[in-house]
Amino acid sequence: MAADQDGYNPGQDLTLILERYQPASIVYTEGLAEDAVLGWSGCPSEDARLRLPPEQPTGAFPLPRLYDLALVTNTLENLSHDQGELILGQLRNMGATRIAVLAGDASPWGFKDFIGMGFTRLYHYSEPVSATLFAYDLDTYNYVREWNNPDNWANPEMWDKARW
Repeated sequence: MAADQDGYNPGQDLTLILERYQPASIVYTEGLAEDAVLGWSGCPSEDARLRLPPEQPTGAFPLPRLYDLALVTNTLENLSHDQGELILGQLRNMGATRIAVLAGDASPWGFKDFIGMGFTRLYHYSEPVSATLFAYDLDTYNYVREWNNPDNWANPEMWDKARW
């Protein structure tokens, strides 16, 4: 795929994701994801990678194992929103600890849809690419908040002082 007008190339960015995380196992779809996985020098062995079938990607679920990384490209544009939600939900909940999704601007998926599923936007490619790269990482999804711990629940300084 060509670079956008700022010089960023989605295929190179997917390869950078692979190089950064060095996954021992990977699940991927057709298109740029497949090109990135098979062209990557650290590509896992055939038994540690799974290509979702393009004609029926939902048919691969439940997956046989938990994968380190999932790459999804050229898929959401060809599916209904419900089918796309099923695929991303299955990958997020039981399929992979990290997910990268390249969604074209023609996709029925918008920014709020990805944010609602816990994804973060990494980059929006301008013309001629017109796509957005989103990512989900289980390790950083639910960061520890100061107020979200047992020390601050239920007003502990009022215990044994008042009934509510």
